Amino acid sequence: MRPPDEPGPEPVPAAEPRAGYQASLATVLREWGRIGCVGFGGPPAHIALLRKLCVDREHWLDATEFEDAISACNLLPGPASTQLAIFCAWRVRGRLGALVGGAAFIVPGLIVILGLSALFLAGAPPLWVRGIGAGAGAAVAAVAVQAGWNLLRPSWTRWALYLLAGGTAAAVIGPWLVLVLLGCGLTELAVRHPPRRGSRDTPGPRTAPRITPLPLILVPAAAARAAGTARAAGTAVAAGGLAALAWTALKVGALSFGGGFVIIPLMRADAVGHHWMTSSQFLNAVALGQITPGPVVQTVAAVGYAAGGLAGGLLAALIAFSPSFVFVLGGARYFSSLRGNSHAQAFLDGAGPAAIGAILGSAIPLTAALTQPWQYAVLAAAMVLLLGLRRGVVFTLLAAGAAGLIISLAGGPLPH
Repeated sequence: MRPPDEPGPEPVPAAEPRAGYQASLATVLREWGRIGCVGFGGPPAHIALLRKLCVDREHWLDATEFEDAISACNLLPGPASTQLAIFCAWRVRGRLGALVGGAAFIVPGLIVILGLSALFLAGAPPLWVRGIGAGAGAAVAAVAVQAGWNLLRPSWTRWALYLLAGGTAAAVIGPWLVLVLLGCGLTELAVRHPPRRGSRDTPGPRTAPRITPLPLILVPAAAARAAGTARAAGTAVAAGGLAALAWTALKVGALSFGGGFVIIPLMRADAVGHHWMTSSQFLNAVALGQITPGPVVQTVAAVGYAAGGLAGGLLAALIAFSPSFVFVLGGARYFSSLRGNSHAQAFLDGAGPAAIGAILGSAIPLTAALTQPWQYAVLAAAMVLLLGLRRGVVFTLLAAGAAGLIISLAGGPLPH
């Protein structure tokens, strides 16, 4: 494969995008901000909007490069659609464009979810707010099942074992889920590429994979950067619980493969275990992350708000999203090569099924958090809407919230 800085007809980026930026900072701010405002529906919606803008309408990227970027972002830990948005902004306006575009993509949803957190996670919210939260929270487990189901593919042997390992870890040992995901990835890597011991046919420089260490190099760098940010912010705010909050956010942003619902087992044990929120409030937080625009990882801001108010929410978001910027700014030039790297793909083939299993397994503690009989009926109806009638996630959660509102106004029991 040609090095990224060698001239040729293919649009492979070098250390920075091609000379002559393809868009102004004002354009990046406007377009990425627009996607951040209207990007309801999670990663599939974000990818479709970015493809329509960057490939179909403006022709800033060709289809092959865009698909390479999607594959590379899926290989990295953290929110893949956010990393894709940062990469596309880097591609059209360089490093400053990546910072501006990434922030414009993230901030609209962050503002919305912090505002809703103030309403739904208050100490004594109004009855109608509690009803909506109880109804929408009851449907969250169905959303997790749908998310995992849509990612399943027919396979057997090791793939099924990784799926089972991830599901079991999410249901039983949520805080340590990341170790299971890494273990499954490394196991598949070892099976496909066992270490060679002085063999004469050891690959030479031309065939040795140049970018295999990339994810392993970037993860510690992102972790160090985010940990430093967490220490500085924790000192400034001077609250004892923010160190634990910083660690929770770091796990979400720098150590979680699969994004989306994979982060739920990582967050739930900390959010409930540290008494930042009750199980019912955590369900509300997950629902808020689904119905707001932008990345689903915004849920961590709601957890941060419960732990430390507005400062906690901003701190959690800063730490959770910082690794994505580090990953892209440090490794974007390798994205086109990363897609075809057999070692990186082998790792993903192990960690990927475990992540899907974790998404499905997260439905177990989410269901166990329900306390009222009518919430199980709402959950069953949500399953029908999502899996049977193929309704959207936002529509389903709003319908569940409306059901909870009606039940609360009729005098039905609500979670404490």
